Amino acid sequence: MTKADLVDKIHAKSGLSTKAATESFLDAALTVLSETLAKGESVSFTGFGSFKVVERAERKGRNPRTNEDCIIPASRVVKFTPGKLLKDAVK
Repeated sequence: MTKADLVDKIHAKSGLSTKAATESFLDAALTVLSETLAKGESVSFTGFGSFKVVERAERKGRNPRTNEDCIIPASRVVKFTPGKLLKDAVK
């Protein structure tokens, strides 16, 4: 599903006046979600799931082209944990 498809589906269900308003709402929601996660805070949607930032430790890796060992630096990544309603809907 593309962003345009998502905007169309949200527009059909939400009753917002225009698709432009729906896209503006979606952009704002994604911006707030990104900013909150960038601060290291978690975001939860009851029943749907939660997003949180986790720290990955530095680890050894291997370059598949050259077979050389390398060090993969520590990083922060976003982890999504699905909620019960989402798990049940997917089953």
